[in-house]
Amino acid sequence: MDLFLCGDVMTGRGIDQILPHPSDPTIYEPFTSSAIAYVELAERVSGPIPRPVDFAYIWGDALDELQARRPDVRLVNLETSVTTSASPEPKGINYRMHPANVPCLSVAGIDCCVVANNHVLDWGRTGLIETVRTLSAAGIATAGAGATLTEASRPAVVHAKQGGRVLVFAFGSTTSGIPASWAATDARPGINLLPDFSEQTVDRIGARVRALREPGDRIVVSIHWGANWGHEIPQALTYFAHRLIDGGVADVVHGHSSHHVKRIEVYGGRLVLYGCGDFLTDYEGISGHEAYRPDFAVAYFASLDDESGRLTRLEMVPFRSRRFRLERVASEEVETLRRILDQQCKAVGTRIDVSGDGVLRLRF
Repeated sequence: MDLFLCGDVMTGRGIDQILPHPSDPTIYEPFTSSAIAYVELAERVSGPIPRPVDFAYIWGDALDELQARRPDVRLVNLETSVTTSASPEPKGINYRMHPANVPCLSVAGIDCCVVANNHVLDWGRTGLIETVRTLSAAGIATAGAGATLTEASRPAVVHAKQGGRVLVFAFGSTTSGIPASWAATDARPGINLLPDFSEQTVDRIGARVRALREPGDRIVVSIHWGANWGHEIPQALTYFAHRLIDGGVADVVHGHSSHHVKRIEVYGGRLVLYGCGDFLTDYEGISGHEAYRPDFAVAYFASLDDESGRLTRLEMVPFRSRRFRLERVASEEVETLRRILDQQCKAVGTRIDVSGDGVLRLRF
């Protein structure tokens, strides 16, 4: 089974403004009151951005890669509210995409959006409910948030194109900046929030997975965790990922939140992505933290053995956003990313190679 995974897909704010149905651009940030400012910032760096663009535009070369590889399941972390709500949370940065722009996800064939993150409630609980309903109406499964705790903790069930099921269990952690008050309860919409990274929490997740898993199912545990910046992986996160695999709970641990790519581990034959980095954003032209190379957007293509679920191959295709459109990066830049990732990965026994076609491959 072949999976496409990536990190944060942030189609709100500036990107929403260039799509066919932009939201009211009013935002409530300390440095600007209009989402159009992010479009103008990118234009100052890269040149004019056409408006409106078609729904496929933002994916650019990544769409060609998806069409060529035809993965069985396509999974992203959608880090924006999809809503017309006009009631922002008082948090300083609020992402919103107009519901009529949801075809920008459909055009890439996205099967499942993880929504357990620190932006899905940016426009209140009403905005969260509209987000989940809008995606469902578009035929896109969601995991990690909902109208009640029961709904928020329910896995997305994706039927792979070549047969079999993938169950996506999604969680958020306060370590990523999610307010504890955003946790879903029996009476309140919210996020499927992890209480901690303890053995007891692993046991509870394991019991839930075993109750729902059918023979042949592959399990992805997708977690929004950790800080935005820094290559260090806290021991608690490593412990949690390992226990999920030791307990037979996860075939893939899909970690996200960091604005840049992080270490990749293969533990017990299973893939652990500690931080996939940003994929689609409106950050073009924003300076700071250049040493971490947040400008790289990486598409992860993971192949799992059909019988065991063990990782058989991981290929990574690097892109960069220019004029809010993903473009393949030059060969010398691919080598730069290879060195960054290889330096992190060697500590856990994995290494990164690069092919002549500019594709990174995990050696394990």
